[in-house]
Amino acid sequence: MGNSDIDALRAILAASPRPQSLAERRARMEEVTAIDPIDPDIVVTPVDAGGVPGEWSLAPGADPARVLLFLHGGGYSSGSLKSHRTMVTGAGRAGGIRTLAIAYRLAPEHPFPAALDDAEAAYGFLLAHGYAASSIAVGGDSAGGGLTLALFQRLRAKGLDLPACGWLVSPWVDLHMSGASIDAKDAVDPLIHRAYLEMLAEAYLSGGGSRSDPLVSPLHADLSGLPPILIQVGSAETLLDDAVRMAGRLGACDGEVRLSIYPHMIHAWPIWYHRLADGRRALAEAGAFLGERLGG
Repeated sequence: MGNSDIDALRAILAASPRPQSLAERRARMEEVTAIDPIDPDIVVTPVDAGGVPGEWSLAPGADPARVLLFLHGGGYSSGSLKSHRTMVTGAGRAGGIRTLAIAYRLAPEHPFPAALDDAEAAYGFLLAHGYAASSIAVGGDSAGGGLTLALFQRLRAKGLDLPACGWLVSPWVDLHMSGASIDAKDAVDPLIHRAYLEMLAEAYLSGGGSRSDPLVSPLHADLSGLPPILIQVGSAETLLDDAVRMAGRLGACDGEVRLSIYPHMIHAWPIWYHRLADGRRALAEAGAFLGERLGG
C-alpha cells in the first residue's frame, strides 16, 4: 500500500516553511495544524479551568463523567486551543469521553515552570468539579507529552491521586537531545530538527532551571508508580528515540506501558487524522485505551 496521504501532507508542510520570528511561528503552527475543521456535531465550550483558559468538548453519545485533560504540543513556545482542536475533539469522540484542552502559558514570556503550574491548576479544577482521579486521563503531543509526565511527578510528590492513565503522542522528554534519532532521522522529519529544539529548550528555561531537571526532561525522572501509559510515535520522527527510550524507562520501573510505532508517520501526525489513515488508526487505538482505562 502506498503512502500518498502522508506524501500529500508533506507537500502542504513544505509549502509553508517555518518563519523566524516567534509571532510568525505561532501563527504558522495554527495555519498548518488547523487546516481541517472539527466535526460539526461536537460541542465546544470555553471554560476558565482554575485560572487557565480552556475548552470543553463533547461528542454526541460521549460520557461527560469521564474526561481527557489535554496538553498541546509546540515546544512550550507555540500551540494553542485552535492548533489542536481537531485532534482533541477527535480523541474525545474516539474514546467516548469529554475533553478539556487548556491554553497553558507559553515561553519565553512565561518560562518553566509556568506551563506545569497551569497543568496542575487545570487538574485541580477537574477534581474540584467532582471528577475522581480514576475518571481523568491526561495526555498531550510533543512538549505536551513531556508536560504530562512532569504533571504526574508533581502530583505524586504532593501525595495526590494520579490520573487513571496517560497518552503521549510523539513526546519530547529529553531536552538534552541525546537520542540518536535526532540526527539519524533529520533528513526524513519535515518538522523537528536539532537547531529548532535547541532554540525551544533555551526559551523554556530562560527563567532558570536545568535540562536535567526531571520535571523538564522526564526521561531522567523516577518513573515508578505512574499510571498506565500509551505512547505513540512515527518512524519518520527525529524524536523517535525519545518515545522508545521512555517506554523502556517506564518498563524498567515496572510501569504498564504500550508503545506503538507507526511506519512513515511524522511528528504529531494524529493532528491531521482527517487526511491520514494512520491518524485515524492512532486515534482509534488511543480511544480504546482511554475508554478502557477510564472504565468504559
